[in-house]
Amino acid sequence: MAEIVNFNKARKARDKAAAKAKATENRAAHGRTKAETQQSLLERLARDRALDGHRRDRDPERPDDD
Repeated sequence: MAEIVNFNKARKARDKAAAKAKATENRAAHGRTKAETQQSLLERLARDRALDGHRRDRDPERPDDD
C-alpha cells in the first residue's frame, strides 16, 4: 500500500528547504565579517576626512549663486 502524504506538510517542507538554500547563497554573496565591515567604515571615514581637509571655505564677501 502507498504511503499517505499530507500535502500541506510536503509543500511547507519544500518551501523551507528552498528558503534555506537561498539564505545560504545570500550569505555567501553578501555576508561580510565584522572585521570587514569595520575596515570599510574606517576607510570611508578616512576618505571623508581627506575630502573635508581639502575643502575650500566660502568667501563671505561674495554673494551666493543661489
